[in-house]
Amino acid sequence: MTAIPGVAEEEREDPLVFLIAGEPSGDLLAARLMAAMKAESGNRLRFAGIGGEQMTAQGLKSLFPIHEFAVMGFVEVLPHLFKIIMRIRQTVAIVKSLRPDVVITIDSPSFTLEVAQRLKGEGIPLVHYVAPQVWAWKAGRAKRMARYLDLILALLPFEPPLFEKNGLKTRFVGHPAVELAVSDEQRLADRLPKTGEGPLLAVLPGSRKGEVRKLLPVFEATVAVLAERHPGLRVVIPTVETVEAEVRQRTASWTVPVEVVRGAEAKQKAFAEAQAALAASGTVALELAVASVPAVIAYRLSGIGAFLSAGLLTVPYVSLVNLIAERLVQPELLQGNCTVEKLVEPLESLLSDPQARQTQRSAYLEVVRALTPAEGSPSRCAAREVLDLLSERRGKNPAPAAP
Repeated sequence: MTAIPGVAEEEREDPLVFLIAGEPSGDLLAARLMAAMKAESGNRLRFAGIGGEQMTAQGLKSLFPIHEFAVMGFVEVLPHLFKIIMRIRQTVAIVKSLRPDVVITIDSPSFTLEVAQRLKGEGIPLVHYVAPQVWAWKAGRAKRMARYLDLILALLPFEPPLFEKNGLKTRFVGHPAVELAVSDEQRLADRLPKTGEGPLLAVLPGSRKGEVRKLLPVFEATVAVLAERHPGLRVVIPTVETVEAEVRQRTASWTVPVEVVRGAEAKQKAFAEAQAALAASGTVALELAVASVPAVIAYRLSGIGAFLSAGLLTVPYVSLVNLIAERLVQPELLQGNCTVEKLVEPLESLLSDPQARQTQRSAYLEVVRALTPAEGSPSRCAAREVLDLLSERRGKNPAPAAP
């Protein structure tokens, strides 16, 4: 039997769960799933796979550094293509050698689903956590995925029918963002700059280096204009391991006081104090909604990448908050509209007008309700689905449920 790092010989009878996450958001999602699975199974599971610092904190020893896969867009992935293909082959070989009881791929479909597809026919249950956005583009992917996946854990309530019509079992488990709410008492006061008494703006330039490089220059210029109108304006930038050094380097010369923080807890505390946010498009839009932080969403791809993406989207919005609400709740400034002039206007409104902030917050409530599962937390619901699949395949429960 192939040795599993960090797993004692006497533990080998417990089911082995192999998880693959390709970027920081998936790392956090997988870590919460690991914690929930341990709780639901009485801690009678073993873990192996690929992840980041959040999964490491749950006991995973990652086979490869997660930052190798955190690239964005059509063009940005090209310089990394050879290494990604090599890692895909290595991952497939390791899974075939370990023969885990289940493989769970998390988000990052260009990497994780390629691994899953190559494992077809191996007799290993394949679960994908975070349904690809077939409702936005490449609808044909759902039919292809049904050929090799056993289960999809969907974050959005309207996603299951899109896959089940192709014969792929899909379960809505709720969005993990609803687990991240913090109380009003949680503040970041002792960790933020003491200079000035102006409002706090959360700035979130993304979790990939390509996003940070594209967005931080326009974000810096936008913040500078806002600081002229709001003396004492403070900025907090929650970031992740993969881009922390780059964010610190690029913000060191900002004229506005900036505090760069890392980790889920620090981010949620920052959200609890922030008056408004300027954020890259992504999961963070929902996290801001859960934390009740009024926000403006921005995004830029490279010139060629933007050209290739043009015409592929089939939905009116990129922010999931807006998609679920079916109207523009969070202003979106994308591509050519992602300019200082166009970003300043909605941010100025959020910083100056309490009614503008309240309008967004009221809309957030219906979005959060739609993302909350009927019973338990999203991570617990996802864990139960995986454990049920394990039980079905093994013919017995891997462990008693937690009380």
